[in-house]
Amino acid sequence: MPLTQLEHYLVLTDDLASTRDFYALALGMRVGPRPPLGFPGYWLYVGDVPCIHIAEWESYRAHSQAAGISVSTRAPGTGAVDHIAFNAVNCAAIQSTLTEYGVTFAVNEVRDIGLTQLFLHDPNGVKVEINVREERSR
Repeated sequence: MPLTQLEHYLVLTDDLASTRDFYALALGMRVGPRPPLGFPGYWLYVGDVPCIHIAEWESYRAHSQAAGISVSTRAPGTGAVDHIAFNAVNCAAIQSTLTEYGVTFAVNEVRDIGLTQLFLHDPNGVKVEINVREERSR
């Protein structure tokens, strides 16, 4: 059975509001529908896809352990996973919004392929990459 797409990425946090606001306000995702899962959290959408799930660490741990599901141990950042990446448009607008919300970022230009990469961290230390490709005339 071949994989078809990435479903979502779960971020565990002690501060649901700050994490929600980072993805919604600084990155422009939309908080959307989330079923009752037995622990507090949010689903953040890009278009119609709920690609970032956020859960409160302790209640998620208790819920998962009760169901026999292992839970990651606390560590800053993303451990063995270095970063998550998104494609985007309008690099100047993204940089302006990040600056407005006090998010620091590094810029990497890959000029040969017309790619600008922004690297930043969410409130939990998760590294996020935003890729903006310039429009090429055909």
